[in-house]
Amino acid sequence: MVNALVPETAERAARRPPSAGRAVDGVGRTRRRQVVVAYLFLAPTLLFFAVFLILPLGFALLLSMSRWAGFDLGDIHPVGLDNFTGLFADGSTFLAPILTNTLLFALGTVALALAGSVLVATCIDKLRFQGLWRTLYFLPIVTTVVAVGNVWKYMYEPGGLVNGVLNALGIGSVAFLQDPDTALPAVVVVQAWASVGSAILILTAGLKSVPESYYEAAALDGAGPVTVFFRITLPLLRPSLLFVCITQFLTGLQSFALIIVMTKGGPGDATDVAALEMYRQAFSYGDWGTASAAAFVLFVVVLVVTLLQLWIFRRKGEDT
Repeated sequence: MVNALVPETAERAARRPPSAGRAVDGVGRTRRRQVVVAYLFLAPTLLFFAVFLILPLGFALLLSMSRWAGFDLGDIHPVGLDNFTGLFADGSTFLAPILTNTLLFALGTVALALAGSVLVATCIDKLRFQGLWRTLYFLPIVTTVVAVGNVWKYMYEPGGLVNGVLNALGIGSVAFLQDPDTALPAVVVVQAWASVGSAILILTAGLKSVPESYYEAAALDGAGPVTVFFRITLPLLRPSLLFVCITQFLTGLQSFALIIVMTKGGPGDATDVAALEMYRQAFSYGDWGTASAAAFVLFVVVLVVTLLQLWIFRRKGEDT
């Protein structure tokens, strides 16, 4: 049967008019012209990414395997993987406490900001003048880190507002930023407070997308507020929660400006984090190789944590 159709197909192709072949060629040329025009429109963006992303990334990779004090490109001396091995050598403080502090800082920020934003967003969704409340909670985002850090720094002083409240409750004053045991948690609270506004905006938008019919059906079944929150609101907020978790964790892992303002990494190295250590190695000690190697290690940590979060949320989504 197939052999009988082959000659017929060949004969039909032979009888095809020449104009059909030219039409196919014309369509191909038009398609190629469209592709060329598309790449011409994309050229400025591609050039921007090449200049400000690919080239710096390649230069940082070169520096991570070199010894360079800055300024003179002729002083770059390749050292292989010595910068990476030095970060994890015996006596190095990068793994502990610096990288440990970084992860604790990010985890604490995510936990506090996520819990606070979910609670506040749920309350705002039931209030009038929601735009006003969202604006008030968003104000710390548009405030400079220096201002936020200095205000909270004075609030943490022995005679500041926080200790004043503790004294009123019969609790003695606490040297929040001077005690190694309380310095990191104190800064975590400030970071979470300053970043909760953006999370509230995202979560309130997610709450608006939950169909009211689900809540009406739950009310007809006699479900209480706690059951509705854990059985309906939280599961349907999973995409928004995933976005908030990832962005907050990335911000926490890369944050160092607030720590510079409030503690400068002290007392001792109690609040020293990876981004602050990279800054010190590059601009204070002139060791750009070690700083670049630390940057790539932090990049790997960020990538692993982000992929882990995506995997956990997707698995939860499949299970539910």
